[in-house]
Amino acid sequence: MPSWEDVRRTPDGPLLGVRVADVGVKEALLADDPSVYLTTPHFDGYPAVLVRLDRIGLSELTEVVTEAWHARAPKRLAATHRAAQEPTDG
Repeated sequence: MPSWEDVRRTPDGPLLGVRVADVGVKEALLADDPSVYLTTPHFDGYPAVLVRLDRIGLSELTEVVTEAWHARAPKRLAATHRAAQEPTDG
């Protein structure tokens, strides 16, 4: 059960929790735009961030969600999806 301190520190507003590839990616996102990406003590040491949905653009949100899916999807399926997204010469 969370402590009262944890409850008081819970950010307000619409949030989305997303998995990232590793803790290094997490730290990069947190440093890049702390107004959009945040974490709580609950996620310490875990490769995930919270995203403030009211402060992120659609294209960046799409990228974050897609990368979160790639981090957890079966490798072959993720590779197939990446290949389908690459522009073709033509």
